[in-house]
Amino acid sequence: MVIASSGNSYGKTAVVRDQDLPLMMNTSVIRIKPVGKIIYGYLWTFLNSSLFKDQIDLMITGGAQPNFGPYHLKQVLLPFPLPQEQRAIAAALSDADGLIGALDALIEKKRAIKQATMQQLLTGKKRLPGFEGEWETKQLCEIADIDPENLPSNTDPTYSFNYISLEQVDNGHLIGYSEEVFSAAPSRARRVLRYGDVLMSTVRPNLMAHLHYREQIRNAVCSTGFSVLRVKHGLADSGFLFAHLFDSFVNKQIEKMLAGSNYPAISSRDVKLIEITCPPLLPEQRAIAAILSDMDAEITAIERRREKAQQIKQGMMQQLLTGKVRLVESGCKGAQPYAE
Repeated sequence: MVIASSGNSYGKTAVVRDQDLPLMMNTSVIRIKPVGKIIYGYLWTFLNSSLFKDQIDLMITGGAQPNFGPYHLKQVLLPFPLPQEQRAIAAALSDADGLIGALDALIEKKRAIKQATMQQLLTGKKRLPGFEGEWETKQLCEIADIDPENLPSNTDPTYSFNYISLEQVDNGHLIGYSEEVFSAAPSRARRVLRYGDVLMSTVRPNLMAHLHYREQIRNAVCSTGFSVLRVKHGLADSGFLFAHLFDSFVNKQIEKMLAGSNYPAISSRDVKLIEITCPPLLPEQRAIAAILSDMDAEITAIERRREKAQQIKQGMMQQLLTGKVRLVESGCKGAQPYAE
């Protein structure tokens, strides 16, 4: 095993296998090899726990550049049960890792399936049963109003609202917001939101900070780092339009608009010119949007299971690596601290 001892990656551990050899180590990497009665899997578990990281954090030197060395590492206290209990702890946490890994793989599989489905349904290559007619290519300005409402400069200074910034949207999910009063709000807090609006990130658009606003919070205003797309009645479905923002056809257009720019952003004028392909009837748009939305919901549910599994594993580590919970009768009252 090796462990990074400096920089932003300090404390991260990796395994060196026979097939990796021979290799040279950077001077900011420390080699660790189990000796004596330390079981490999148990040591690996400890080095990836908060018990280890918290001790290192108290000892690191170097100010803005975290840095520790073998001297510090030798002072780390390691809870040290007998080998039988070490194996039991390592096995239990390995099973937890296995579950997390399986959920990670399932998430990736579901995302790949959704991406393939988008390629088929958003281009008309595959039609849903009962629909026909030629698809058309339309500019966003033909089917949606771009940035239709903004708070004017003479807005009542005491007007309060819920503000959504770029950092608070992640791949279709609202992950936060702040309560603001107009007089003290960020200067970017200007775009008024209505139910069904689509927020398209125009600053660093490659991060996919897009959102389908369905009143996740009331009385919302978003940053001018978004373009707000409000579909024109009878011409487009907002869910269908939102799905297109994650499709390669739209993102390739954005990449061309960004080419040669020193600042990764597009303008509202650029947004108006972006093209998407549409079926002739709204019911087909809605049906496609519903399928993709259901797939998103399934992925989100698995992601939550993964988060819960990770939380359970962290709780297990806190209990098992401190001796608060015992898996094996080892003949001792508790795990003993051990310093190498």
